[in-house]
Amino acid sequence: MTSVDTILAYAAARRDDSRARWFEWLRIPSVSAQPPHAGDCRRAAAWLAEQLRGIGFTAELKDTAGHPVVLGHHSGPEGATRHLLFYGHYDVQPAEPMELWTSPPFEPVMVEGPNGPRVVARGAVDDKGQVMMWLEALRFWHDTQGGPPCRITVMVEGEEEVGSKNLPDFLEAHADALRADVVVISDSNMWNIDTPSIVTSVRGLLYTQLDITAANKDLHSGLFGGSALNPINLITRILGDLKDDTGEILIPGFYDDVPELSAEQRAQWDALKFDEGAFLGSVGLSVPAGEMTRGPLERLWARPTVDVNGIWGGYTGEGAKTVIPSDAHAKVSFRLVAGQSATKVLAGFRDFIVARLPEDAQVKIQVFSIGEGLKIPSDSPFIRAAQVALTAEFGKPAVLQGGGGSLPVVSQIKEILDLDCLLVGFGLDDDQVHSPNEKFDVVCFERGIDSHVRLLAALATA
Repeated sequence: MTSVDTILAYAAARRDDSRARWFEWLRIPSVSAQPPHAGDCRRAAAWLAEQLRGIGFTAELKDTAGHPVVLGHHSGPEGATRHLLFYGHYDVQPAEPMELWTSPPFEPVMVEGPNGPRVVARGAVDDKGQVMMWLEALRFWHDTQGGPPCRITVMVEGEEEVGSKNLPDFLEAHADALRADVVVISDSNMWNIDTPSIVTSVRGLLYTQLDITAANKDLHSGLFGGSALNPINLITRILGDLKDDTGEILIPGFYDDVPELSAEQRAQWDALKFDEGAFLGSVGLSVPAGEMTRGPLERLWARPTVDVNGIWGGYTGEGAKTVIPSDAHAKVSFRLVAGQSATKVLAGFRDFIVARLPEDAQVKIQVFSIGEGLKIPSDSPFIRAAQVALTAEFGKPAVLQGGGGSLPVVSQIKEILDLDCLLVGFGLDDDQVHSPNEKFDVVCFERGIDSHVRLLAALATA
């Protein structure tokens, strides 16, 4: 047998061991958002570092202003020139509301699902389960071949679920140690359970809060109604002006830097025959929104959006209180595509708001997140090598898809380290990531391990 076949056979004989290690890590409640779990975050990091040292890596915890980063290195075989950087995160979302879980969130259980057994636990897929896939692949290369086929650096952070706010400083401080040929990340989904995918673009995120004020106090609507400016009326009118009836965003210049899909990309996405009706039906909807002149996958992956994520002001308690509020507030976010400048969009949004303010109104715009969209060249040698590896595992080519959400780490790595990322994930749309009863199908976990065994071999010679 070839070395890859040998490793795959070895891995298949040790599925129970892989699952046991996965469960052990899942039992550590490494919730980065909650200060009482700071010790658990460090414990989860230390557990990973110990696992890496056990398979021939040098590994240590690097402290940050928040939770530590696990940094590990393996020199690979003598004379190895190819160098891969694996990224992941060990922190997880809070488990609340606890009452909606069918089992304790940090006590993983196996249950039957449509695709066979699945593991239910917080972090099952995001991202402990997906990190465990490449960790086990590295383990099996170590056990059967003495080590990985190339140089490997591992960087696993503990603050991804709270915005990775300390990661840019870490990347700057350790840039020399993190230099590699490509970054491998498993923190995304497959197209479906039988079809792998490689994400070649991700949207950026601009997240803002509008605070509009008028009078110096709340006013009696009987005494002042008809004379005094109502900030809630104003903010809803302004927000209503953001889009027309076809879903087009009306901020001047908003689309200036948005590229059109290539004919090749459009044809590939059309061939996927995405069922938008089923997609919406799974969440209780039936009518598509967004730019009606664009196809569904183009709207989800390659077009920018604006959404009001929250709005409040005035009296919202039980019963009636007839006030004209002195202030009104809204959370407004933009998903941006590669080519758009987040700072330019922010400036255009600010101008759009200010142009609609009457004389007695003032606005403050807070910015909570600002990041660019990113496109990864689909003809890179690493994507071609990944296609070969995934085709060997699944018997069909991977879908080259866009990512509708934002992965700030991808743009941070590109900006600071000037490295492209290979985004190959094995989750499914129904994994309930960030929700109660998060799960990961065992077949996805095991095929993820085998895919990473193959990926290591393919990328080492790409």
